Amino acid sequence: MTRIRTLFAEALRSIGANVSTTVASALSVLIGMFLIGIFIGLGTWLVSWSDDKKRELAVHVFIADAATTKQINELRVLLESDERVRTGGITFISKERALQIMRKRSPALTADLPTNPLPASFNVVPKRGEDTEAIAVKVQSSKLAAVDEVRYGKEVSERILQIARAIQIVFLIAVFVLLAASTILIANTIRLSVHSRRREIEVMKLVGASNWYVRGPFMLEGLLTGLAGSVAAVVLLFLSREIAIPQIVTIQNDPDVQALAFAWTALILIAGGLVIGALGSGLTLRRFLRV
Repeated sequence: MTRIRTLFAEALRSIGANVSTTVASALSVLIGMFLIGIFIGLGTWLVSWSDDKKRELAVHVFIADAATTKQINELRVLLESDERVRTGGITFISKERALQIMRKRSPALTADLPTNPLPASFNVVPKRGEDTEAIAVKVQSSKLAAVDEVRYGKEVSERILQIARAIQIVFLIAVFVLLAASTILIANTIRLSVHSRRREIEVMKLVGASNWYVRGPFMLEGLLTGLAGSVAAVVLLFLSREIAIPQIVTIQNDPDVQALAFAWTALILIAGGLVIGALGSGLTLRRFLRV
C-alpha cells in the first residue's frame, strides 16, 4: 500500500509540476481518440451498409416453360445442396406470382397483356455476397433441362463487392494511422516532461532504484493523461452525436444498417487512451533509464 501511495503521489506531483506538458499530452490523446471515434462510428456504419448491400445480392434462375415438375425439383435439389446458399434462401416464384410482381412495379406495361410472358424462377440468396457469381456459374454449368437463363447482375454485384472491400481497407488503414499518430504525439509530449527531470532520474538510478520503480510514476502519469484525454473525447463525441450531427446530417434509420454501439466505442476509446498513455511514457523512458 505504501508503494502504491508513493506511486500515485509521484505521478500527481509530476502532473502538477508539468501542467503545460500534461495538458498538451491530454489534448493529443483527445484529438487522436476523437478522430478515431469518428472513424469507428462512420467506418462501422459503412461496413454495415456494405454488408447489407451484399445481402441483397441474389442469383435469379429462370425456368424453361417446357420444364416438367420432376426437372424443376432436380433444379431445387441442386440449389439446396449447395453449401454457399443461405438456409431458407431459396424462393420459388411461379409465373402467376411473377406477373403480380410486375403489375405492381409497372402497371402500364402489363395492363393489356393477352398472356403471361414471364417465366417461373428461383430466387437464390447466398450466405456471402462474394459467392454470388460462383453459384450462378455452377447452375449454368449444370446443363439441367429446367434452366432457361441465369442472372445475377454481374456488373452491379462486382461493383458492390469492390466498394465493400475498399471501405473495409480504408477503415482499417485510417484507424491504424490515427493510433500511430496519437502514440507518437503523446510520446513526444511526455518526452519533454521526462527530459526536464532527467537529472532526477539519473540520481535515482545511481542510488539503486530499479527501472520499474523509476518508470512506474511516469507510466501512471501517462495512464492518467491518456484516461483524461480519452474521457474528454468520449464526452465530445457524445455531444456531437446528440446535438451537432442531427442538425447537420439527416440519416434515414435502417434496422439492418447500424454503426457500432456507442458504449462499445467509448470503451474502445478509453482503453486505447490508457494503452497509448502507458506506451508513450514507457517507451520514452527507455532512453533515460540507461545510466
